[in-house]
Amino acid sequence: MSSFLHQRPLHNVLTDQYPLSPRSQENYQKPSIIFNRTSLILLLSLLIVLGIISPWIQIPQGLFISNNNKNGVFESKWRGYTLQEAAANVAKNNTLIVCAVSEAYLPFLNNWLISIVRQNHHDQVLVIAEDYLTLFKVNLNWPGHAVLIPPALESQSAHKFGSQGFFNFTSRRPRHLLQILELGYNVMYNDVDMVWLADPFPYLQGEHDVYFTDDMAAVKPLNHSHDLPPPGKKGRTYICSCMIYLRPTSGAKLIMKKWIEELQAQPWSKARKANDQPAFNWALNKTAGQVDLYLLPQAAFPTGGLYFKNPTWVQETKGMHVIIHNNYITGFEKKIKRFRDYGLWLVDDYASESPLGRS
Repeated sequence: MSSFLHQRPLHNVLTDQYPLSPRSQENYQKPSIIFNRTSLILLLSLLIVLGIISPWIQIPQGLFISNNNKNGVFESKWRGYTLQEAAANVAKNNTLIVCAVSEAYLPFLNNWLISIVRQNHHDQVLVIAEDYLTLFKVNLNWPGHAVLIPPALESQSAHKFGSQGFFNFTSRRPRHLLQILELGYNVMYNDVDMVWLADPFPYLQGEHDVYFTDDMAAVKPLNHSHDLPPPGKKGRTYICSCMIYLRPTSGAKLIMKKWIEELQAQPWSKARKANDQPAFNWALNKTAGQVDLYLLPQAAFPTGGLYFKNPTWVQETKGMHVIIHNNYITGFEKKIKRFRDYGLWLVDDYASESPLGRS
């Protein structure tokens, strides 16, 4: 068949197979030049020539941008994003809500954020990313709400309580907070294993320097004192370093500087396995006479050792709880299971409420 087609004009073959009506024959015109064999040869020649010379053709930069280039521009932008820029973009009423997160904690960040969205305070949340993967993931979905304060940590660091990785992670906290205070902002710090059940800001009464919560599980009277509690058996108080509110005062800055000093004096070792909380308590105790301190109400800000282990107290204080801290337990899976058992693992059913989606 192919040799036959080469021997006869194409229009003759077509008319033999599909006869035209007399009227069609009168109006019939020769096929367009595109069907001409010479045209096909020219077209093929042009394609060959283009294929040979194209490597030497300079294509204007920016005409085509690869995904790699896009990623490079995106990453470069956020690597250069400063704390000063981030705070100015995110702060509301001169106040920031801050957490410090590595990639492993992104599910907890999502859960915490959903609870804050429900209190309409998410716009003033600034995520301090401790690694670049976290910085990029958060800003991809929620631009401008994550910043990295160098140096970065390894994204897959194991932050088991008592480990050196955990100490390296938490010991950076007072430096981050001090930098924010130096910029002139009020700042609330939360660990992300917390859930907001109500708006905490009405409880930040007065003009105190530092607000904090007691980490003891012993039940206090509802009208307990807001002063720093007396030292315990170890000669220091047992205040939680996971929920702190600071005003940009000289007293609050003094606490942060003292906290940094105490951490430097108590470095992590295999024998001691230091963490940031004892150092925070020593800082509070050693500066108590110089700083205006305020203990938040236990019923509103209970420790996990009370909320998850004393159902009688929970029932007696029902409706008073504001922020729940999932501490007094270690391990990601155990914390998630406990949150689920108490209906506080919100990402299962309400991930769409988070600015990050299902990150």
